[in-house]
Amino acid sequence: MTAAKTAARAEDVLDTTEEAVVLLMTGYAEKAPEPPKPGDIVEGTVLALDRARLYIDLPPFGTGVILGREYMNAREVIKRTNVGDTVAAKVIATDTKDGYIELSLKEARQAIIWAEAEEAVKGKKQFDLLVKEANKGGLILEWQGIAGFLPASQLKAEHYPRVTDGDKDKILDELRKLVGQKIAVSLISVAPKEGKLIFSEKGADDKEKQEIIERYQMGDVVEGEVTGMVDFGVFIKLQEGLEGLVHISEIDWGLVDDPRHFFKVGDRVKVKIIDIKDGKVSLSAKALKANPWVDAGKRYNKGDKVEGVVIKFNKHGALASIEEGIAGLVHVSEFGSEDKLRANLELGKRYPFVISLFDPKDMRMALSFTGDKK
Repeated sequence: MTAAKTAARAEDVLDTTEEAVVLLMTGYAEKAPEPPKPGDIVEGTVLALDRARLYIDLPPFGTGVILGREYMNAREVIKRTNVGDTVAAKVIATDTKDGYIELSLKEARQAIIWAEAEEAVKGKKQFDLLVKEANKGGLILEWQGIAGFLPASQLKAEHYPRVTDGDKDKILDELRKLVGQKIAVSLISVAPKEGKLIFSEKGADDKEKQEIIERYQMGDVVEGEVTGMVDFGVFIKLQEGLEGLVHISEIDWGLVDDPRHFFKVGDRVKVKIIDIKDGKVSLSAKALKANPWVDAGKRYNKGDKVEGVVIKFNKHGALASIEEGIAGLVHVSEFGSEDKLRANLELGKRYPFVISLFDPKDMRMALSFTGDKK
């Protein structure tokens, strides 16, 4: 082999070796962990506690330290910490003058808790929590040292404050009865930046409740006990662990201003299941009564002269009942103003009208006043 060929081969070998070294170093660089940056959560072993400083080993990046305000904020946790313990901390700064990585135990704990909270929302995890306080809007619970709110609207039916007149002070009195009790709840909203947790008691026993609900079907006629009344309807207990609601619009075919005029707590009543959705059972009492509009459709027509009793005023005008369960609207525009309407029509009095619109299928009727106007 000539000297020229030998030199060329040597160069090829050298190039190949250099290339291999570069590839090897690149591989190491890619596999090497990235150094921590402010905001990261890191784990390390406690090395020492010295002069109000806690040192934590963070290989391969060096040593972390908790000092100053961060030390004071975490002193209760540090009291229970020993050399050799593994702890999680949040990186505060990496460019300190003494070369340490500055850490925070308290901020790490908070970050971990909020991460757990967000996972609990996704996983619909349930907790048994103690009711700490009550206010007019709901209950205050505590989870992982953070106060959270359970709105009254998110209480189960048996815990909902059923106050006859909607008095807020009475509602608060009812909610206070739950203080000191443990209730099963789930997290439904988390706002770490605002420090807010929102809980719900609904759905905390979904599996058991769903098994009960599966015994019922839409259209079933069932008997239950009136357990409570609110402005918007009546709660009916169908069996232990399951209540349904008769909405105010499903109590009677006629006008219902107050459910308490139709039911009282303890009554045994028959109702029809009209909807089952999202763990809620909707009931109807009027569905078991004959619909008066069906018969009225055979007896009334547009243009008929009728008499009706004024039973209610609303923003559109006055409602006048021409028979049980059949009422029509006398529109305010007929009088020009609400004051003039009320000057001509009084609650409880009978007046002559003519039917100006009649749609029994949609249960709609409009009436026009034919008496002498003031």
